[in-house]
Amino acid sequence: MNRDWIATARTLSEALPYLQRYSGAIVVVKFGGNAMGDQEAMAEFARDIVLMRQVGVNPVVVHGGGPMINDMLSKLGIESEWVRGKRVTDKKTVEVVEMVLTGLVNKRIVQAIMDEGGRAVGLSGKDDDMMVCEADDPELGFVGKPVEMNVQVLRDLFAAGIIPVIAPVATGMKDNETFNVNGDTAAGAIAGALKADRLLLLTDVSGVKNKEGEIVTQMTPDDVRDMIADGTIAGGMIPKTETALKAVEDGVRAVVIMDGRVSNACLLELFTEHGAGSMIRTTPPRVVPRT
Repeated sequence: MNRDWIATARTLSEALPYLQRYSGAIVVVKFGGNAMGDQEAMAEFARDIVLMRQVGVNPVVVHGGGPMINDMLSKLGIESEWVRGKRVTDKKTVEVVEMVLTGLVNKRIVQAIMDEGGRAVGLSGKDDDMMVCEADDPELGFVGKPVEMNVQVLRDLFAAGIIPVIAPVATGMKDNETFNVNGDTAAGAIAGALKADRLLLLTDVSGVKNKEGEIVTQMTPDDVRDMIADGTIAGGMIPKTETALKAVEDGVRAVVIMDGRVSNACLLELFTEHGAGSMIRTTPPRVVPRT
């Protein structure tokens, strides 16, 4: 008998406790980075999401789309202003953001999931007032900070066996107001509102590293704060870990910052003993598996 078949059967058998553990669980996945522009990587991600739904997990996909927005702004000849290294999102820019994220990017992911045999519906934070924002920083224009979450529509989709795919565009407190929301921030807010079992932040790095450059696989919120204070966590990892802290504070059981470039990263994290990336939770388990 082919040894690969035997290994596959053994892997499936070993996954049983994890399949049972996550049956009915809500898992929010922030999808972005290089995989979004790679057709093969997109298909693999979609297959993983469909498998999660097939075995009883309730996945929610929240996506970004920065490179696609940049491309469209360039094509339209819209120049951006910058404040402290951050793009100012004026009215013209936020219209492009909404067009690209809720249209091109969102529907591409929905189609990929459908192509793998799943059922998916594309939404934005505007739908059913799911995400209501105020300006995060008035100098940055229409960059939003979630202040009110309404996630019943997502629970309704779970009950129907449908995978929600959410673009991080939100409504404001005023009429006809639109905000662009950072993808990680949106995923964290949605996970917190759902009291999700897991928030998986897929990135282009392997996880949070210590001073020796080694991946830290288990962390508490206090560990994260200490590492930010002493400069171990720096640069772009600061907002990701701050998103994780806020999500855990809002009731998410655990957040994992992980490398989305790794094949089947979500399945490795959920359904194997090894896990993937850096897990942040209030009280780390004493023994593996990481539950």
